[in-house]
Order: sequence, then structure tokens, then C-alpha cells
Amino acid sequence: MLELNAGPTAGDLIKDSSEATFMEDVIEASNEVPVIVDFWAPWCGPCKTLGPALEEAVTAAKGAVKMVKMDVDQNQQIAAQLRIQSIPTVYAFYQGKPVDAFQGALSGSEIKAFIEKLVGLSGGDASGGLDDAVEAAETMLEEGAAVDAAQTFAAILGEEPEHAGAYGGLVRTHLAMDEFDKAVALLNVAPEAISASSEIEAARAQVELARQAADAGPLAELQAQVEANDDDHQARFDLATAMHAAGDAEGAIDQLLELFRRDRDWNEGAAKSQLFTIFEALKPEDPAVLNGRRKLSSMIFA
Repeated sequence: MLELNAGPTAGDLIKDSSEATFMEDVIEASNEVPVIVDFWAPWCGPCKTLGPALEEAVTAAKGAVKMVKMDVDQNQQIAAQLRIQSIPTVYAFYQGKPVDAFQGALSGSEIKAFIEKLVGLSGGDASGGLDDAVEAAETMLEEGAAVDAAQTFAAILGEEPEHAGAYGGLVRTHLAMDEFDKAVALLNVAPEAISASSEIEAARAQVELARQAADAGPLAELQAQVEANDDDHQARFDLATAMHAAGDAEGAIDQLLELFRRDRDWNEGAAKSQLFTIFEALKPEDPAVLNGRRKLSSMIFA
């Protein structure tokens, strides 16, 4: 199992500062990594919401960015120099200079985007290495080590519950272990922030295909039915389902393309819909997906 580095603690990344230590805490520190400065006051309502959200996002960045908190009532000179007229106001410093700022409270996704932009400016990695861990878990899954993959995906989610790659990977790992109900249950409680991500959509497509596979008939019988009657569209559709369940995604795509060629409107366009489901379930760069999309497009626009 892959060991994940817990990274710096919150105490290393987030601190209270003052005018006396501003040069050290912000200007000098920003020569190493970007530093976010949260200007707040105890009486400010929105500050009580923004501050903790910023701290959570900075902690999740695993050292790619730091945060300094400045009470404007106690540090009026710095606030005046930066022309702060309302709070909360957040400044971002990098290499000794202010590089970005915003006023007022932001949503969680906006805060994440602000930090990602800032970290990208410095050439850092806001994921804290978690994307590498996801890639390692994907390799485990591909090599058949589903239990190790599940443990790694779960560990990643323990550090970042809304990591779409790890969440989708864990769903697919349950499918690989024939734990269909667990995969469905996990999808049903996916965090709203990532529920529409490509990773979750891919996992959802795989769950749907697995559901269909459970009802697919014997592969040999379906092949015989199609060979006996080329126009048995339901048999060809079921054959594609069985082929995909058997691991032959390319063959399944070919059968669905043939069905689309013969009757694109059959069963309310079922062939096209099923093709898109398979495309979503596979990796975008998969040759079967690239070839299938190209062939389908040529049929649609012929």
C-alpha cells in the first residue's frame, strides 16, 4: 500500500502576524511560496466564515501556499498602506510583492480556484502530491491489486474528501471487487462539489454498464442470434452489452456503431446513448474511444 505524506501541519502553514513581524512572515516568506494575508477583525461577521474556509483550503494545499492573519484593529498602519477600506480583504504575496487580492466572502470553490491560480503562478502543486497517489492507485487497479487500490483511494479521500479522481477510483474499485451495491451507495453520497466532475461521470457510466451486464445473456447465444438475423437490433444491442462485460470494449463499440448505421432511431437512439456511456466509462485517450467517436461523427454528419 502506498504511504501518503501527511505534509506540513496547520501550525507551519497558518499564523497570526503583526506589523512588527510582517516583513518576516509575509514579504520574506513569500520568496519561497505564495503567502495569503487575511485582513480581518473580531467584530466582522463575514470574516468568521471566510477565515476558517481559507485555513481549510491552505491546509489542503500541503505547503504549496501559506497564510497569515492580520487583525486590522491591531495593525492599522499596514491596513492603511494597502488601502484596505472594508473587510474581509485578502491579499496574496509572491516574491515580496502583492500579486492578487479580493474583498468579501467567497464560496469554497472560488477560494480553491484563487489558491490554485496563485500556486500555479509560483509553479507549485496545490494537490500536495495526491494526484501522484491517485495515479499509483490506478496502476494497482489495472494490475488487479484492487484491495491495495481501495486502501490508497480511501487514504487520499481521508486527506481530501472532495478529490474527484480518488472518489471515482474508489467507486470503480468496488466494481472490480464485485461490490456493486457499495459502488452505487458511494455514488449516491458523492459530495455535491464533485458530483458533476468527469471522474464521477466516468464512474457512474461504469456502474450503469455493470448494471446492464448483470442482465446480459450468454455471449455465444447472442452472437448466434445476430449471425442468424442481422436485423435483430435488440440481440445486437445485448451482444454489445455482453461483449463489454467480457472486457471487449472495442467489439462492443463496433456492434453499437453497426446498430447505429442500420437504424439510428431504434429504441429512441439507444445505440448512440450506449456509445456515449461507454465513451464516458473509458479514458478519453483510449484508442477505442478515439476511433469510436471518429466513426460515429462520420456517420452522424454523412
